[in-house]
Amino acid sequence: MRVHAIQTGRVLIKKAQIEGHGYGLRRQLAPVISSQWADWSPTYAWAIEHREGVIVVDTGATTHLKSLPRWHPYFQFAVRFDIEPEQELGPQLQSLGIGPRDVTTVVLTHLHIDHDGGLAHVSHSRVLADGDEIARTAGIKGALLGYLPQRWPAWFDPQPLAWDPKPYGPFARSASLTAAGDVIAVTTPGHTPSHLSIIVQDGDEQIMLAGDTSYLEATMLRGVIDGISPDENVARETLSNIRALCAQHPTVYLPSHDPQSAARLAERRIVGPRRQTRNATSWPPSTTIVAPVM
Repeated sequence: MRVHAIQTGRVLIKKAQIEGHGYGLRRQLAPVISSQWADWSPTYAWAIEHREGVIVVDTGATTHLKSLPRWHPYFQFAVRFDIEPEQELGPQLQSLGIGPRDVTTVVLTHLHIDHDGGLAHVSHSRVLADGDEIARTAGIKGALLGYLPQRWPAWFDPQPLAWDPKPYGPFARSASLTAAGDVIAVTTPGHTPSHLSIIVQDGDEQIMLAGDTSYLEATMLRGVIDGISPDENVARETLSNIRALCAQHPTVYLPSHDPQSAARLAERRIVGPRRQTRNATSWPPSTTIVAPVM
């Protein structure tokens, strides 16, 4: 297997979104009303070259995110995107030698606009997401929550992931995405109530493609939830479960917006006490970083 980190442009959000301030509604409003912007952050999608076919995890941002509905206060006051056409998922997959029909499966950690934006590039693939997450996007409530299903391709009909009640480590449910059982979805609610993450097993080590469970590895380790998660207790429990997983198994933890995620993948940088690197490679500051999974 090979795992590719694909940076689909960058996003500008508030510091209060990366690290939540206060509690309840006050915390959730802070990313909109705060005037303190963070630095630009990457928006990563991921491609796993597996012998059973290529698996894409999230599809990243696209140029249409430069134009967002102005009636929504979050889109107007709390987020900006910077991306060019050649930075979208499709052209970058092609640069890796991965054609549209090579992608057999797409799995979405959640359906926020910077994770489902590149769906048009994977029209020949099976697309999986949590069933409750799919339902959450519907109607006026979905629009108020920031989902934009009207921008999905006409063909888009995601399949609800078939969860196995069998836990994976500290996570209550899991679902294998390969017959070999080495690429596994796990439930990581918090950022959205039905958020999921993907674990790629590599012998005694594993790579966790964590979506927006946290914006940074550092905030996960400190147990600091973001400003978006609707339920603080659920989000904290997920961060606790991730730390427990990292304590049980050497894990490379890769959130979608952490500026260090691509470097940690390339250097195979483990969370926690075993922070040594394995199979370290030099990596250029490009939009696509590739690290081998042996």
